[in-house]
Amino acid sequence: MNVLAILVPIALALGFCGLIAFLWALRSGQFDDLEGAGWRAIADDDLPES
Repeated sequence: MNVLAILVPIALALGFCGLIAFLWALRSGQFDDLEGAGWRAIADDDLPES
């Protein structure tokens, strides 16, 4: 039972840290353009030589 007294607060603290990180990413605009990054990865940016 003593282990639960240690593990439960640690689990709650890690969950809270994850929630804070998610909210920070949400407010900083990390999820604004979900499709744009995928299209930029496959876009052909090479200009033809003339």
